[in-house]
Amino acid sequence: MKILLFGKNGQVGWELQRSLQPLGKLIALDRYSSELCGDLTNLSGIADTVQKVAPDIIVNAAAYTHVDKAEEEQDLAYIINTKAPGILANEAKKLNAWYVHYSTDYVFDGNDNNPKKENDPTAPLNVYGQTKRGGEELIAASGCQHLIFRTSWVYGAYGNNFIRTMLRLGNKRDSLKVVNDQIGAPTGAELLADVTALTLRTALQRPDVSGLYHLTANGHTSWYAYTRLIFEQSQKRGFEFKMHPDKLISIPSSEFPTQAKRPLNSCLNTQKLQDTFNLHLPTWEMPVIRTLTEILTTKS
Repeated sequence: MKILLFGKNGQVGWELQRSLQPLGKLIALDRYSSELCGDLTNLSGIADTVQKVAPDIIVNAAAYTHVDKAEEEQDLAYIINTKAPGILANEAKKLNAWYVHYSTDYVFDGNDNNPKKENDPTAPLNVYGQTKRGGEELIAASGCQHLIFRTSWVYGAYGNNFIRTMLRLGNKRDSLKVVNDQIGAPTGAELLADVTALTLRTALQRPDVSGLYHLTANGHTSWYAYTRLIFEQSQKRGFEFKMHPDKLISIPSSEFPTQAKRPLNSCLNTQKLQDTFNLHLPTWEMPVIRTLTEILTTKS
């Protein structure tokens, strides 16, 4: 069994290098890999890589994720998030290989209060969401056996993410404003990687599970409440901030304009995933606390 992983040094890719190892021989690449091309902007290069390796499984954990910058770099976001996944899916189809891909809650507009199901209509509010949705469509159109996992609010002990940003800002500022009307489920890269490995074991025996799934931790919170948890748990573990916790200020999104519009409701319904693969997904709080503890330990 050969597994080809793109994006090995991203948050999810880093964890996938651990979780995929027991399934077979893992060839892990990033954009700087030399012997084989792992750069998703090089479409012919990644196609050649798949042909040379001839994997049984292709896992694409690489993506253009700069949501605001994508509004200016639309062509680059399109190549990485739409065109490249389509190329990889087509190559997977030729090899009869499985293709695993990660997408986003940003394919929805988030304008209602219900957790979105896989078959709900999409309506991206920004270029990032549009290009990720385009990738989903090309993968489905390729006819390859695939697992597409839509997720949200991803964090990890490795790499840049919301937890690390809040820790940094809490040490630099006298006060901090965080939006309180955008809700979602913080989802750990570790969970994404572990569920990927578990579902692949089933998929290799059951081709009928090919398709699109929502994968997040259970429960939901706001960015403001998420930040409060980060600060409170950090202080319990002896991490001191320059900013007093009382100076964390709750604001609506209208007071924090961004270049790319975000959905207010990023909640995804994960019942299809749990039923199909007989999985129980954890609630969001404890994995956040575990990752936060790991980050703080490395800081000390």
